[in-house]
Amino acid sequence: MDFLNPRALRWKIAALAAAACCAVAAVVGFLVHDATRERGLRVGTDRTMTRLIAAEREYDRTGKAPADIDVRRRDELPEPLARDLATFTETETETGAGTGSPDTGPPDTGAYATWYDADPPNWFWMWGAVAVADDRFLVVRDDMSTEVRSLQLLDRSIVKSVLAALLFVVPLAALATEPINRRLRHGARTARRIADGDLDARIGTAGRARDEVTEMASAVDDMAAALQRKLENERRFTADVAHELRTPLMGLVTAAGLLPEDDEAAGLVRDRLRALNALVEDLLEISRLDAGAERARLDPVPLGELVADVVRRTGTDTRVGTVDAEVVETDPRRVERIVVNLVTNAHRHGAAPVEVTVTGARITVRDHGPGFPADLLERGPQRFRTGASERGRGHGLGLTVAQGQSEVLGARLTFTNAPGGGAVATLDLTQHSSAA
Repeated sequence: MDFLNPRALRWKIAALAAAACCAVAAVVGFLVHDATRERGLRVGTDRTMTRLIAAEREYDRTGKAPADIDVRRRDELPEPLARDLATFTETETETGAGTGSPDTGPPDTGAYATWYDADPPNWFWMWGAVAVADDRFLVVRDDMSTEVRSLQLLDRSIVKSVLAALLFVVPLAALATEPINRRLRHGARTARRIADGDLDARIGTAGRARDEVTEMASAVDDMAAALQRKLENERRFTADVAHELRTPLMGLVTAAGLLPEDDEAAGLVRDRLRALNALVEDLLEISRLDAGAERARLDPVPLGELVADVVRRTGTDTRVGTVDAEVVETDPRRVERIVVNLVTNAHRHGAAPVEVTVTGARITVRDHGPGFPADLLERGPQRFRTGASERGRGHGLGLTVAQGQSEVLGARLTFTNAPGGGAVATLDLTQHSSAA
């Protein structure tokens, strides 16, 4: 099903929407996480500094530190805290500035320093220290685990919110693209109908919003209309040429019949007139086939006997073989036309021996010449092209007529080259077969 196809347009759009949702969530989540972390550090620093200032005042008043405050020497301080205090002292000595904390401490007090320890083994502690005497420091250690847990809960909430949004956004995006997918599928079906010969098929854009899909549908409809006009002009031209040539040609044939039978020039004229008459008849037949005016009249036909009789009447040196030939419901006149054209083409452009084999409901015509040209195998028969180098590349009207007649019969005519050399044309009437 198209709905379950992971490469369908709906899922590509859904994936794009999910990626955009994740990108926005990542940016917003990073900004919120960073702002919340900074706020937690400021709160922790303020809380630590408040305790330090209160402890310093208590120490100045009583000479003793509060019970929850440590008094340490410089070598007992954590290294980052001692380094900050040393840096502050050196700066104060060099500049002669008044005392104060390098972070937030009040003026005219001791040297203040704070440090947030987020590394093991002392996880999530905010340290604060203030100098109260030579090599004597009041040290505060404040627990930051509450802020850290709040930040972790915020991160988990962001992740859960993004997942919940994706569960809503992805199906919604897939469903929202269904109207577009439906229009595209309708356009694809219409294009296939046009390719199969239904030149009246149109996608239709009436009442549609002028979006990209509508523009494409309108362009396909315009292309189909232009193609239909060109093909109709070509059919009309072919039919007109054939009809216009038919009247003077009949006069020429009649006049040629009055020429002496033993005259070589007269014989050449009659031969060329027969070729021209066959060409005009082929053109008329093609015009009828193009116009869809031909209809098959189906009758039960023993296929092996029919093919053998047709090949015999061609007067060519052609081998005929049958293997379990069947009785088929088909139009014998059209089958005869196809077989005659295939055999004639094999003798004209191939090489002996030419073999016709009837197997079941399939007729195979093979010669041992150079085979069909590559453009015929790729594109199929094209009118006014032959396989002979003296008449240009491709093939003539015979194969085009055979192809058209097989379509009228609802049969399948294929062209291949044999592995050992030679062209192979196969007419498959299997769907019309019955018991022999």
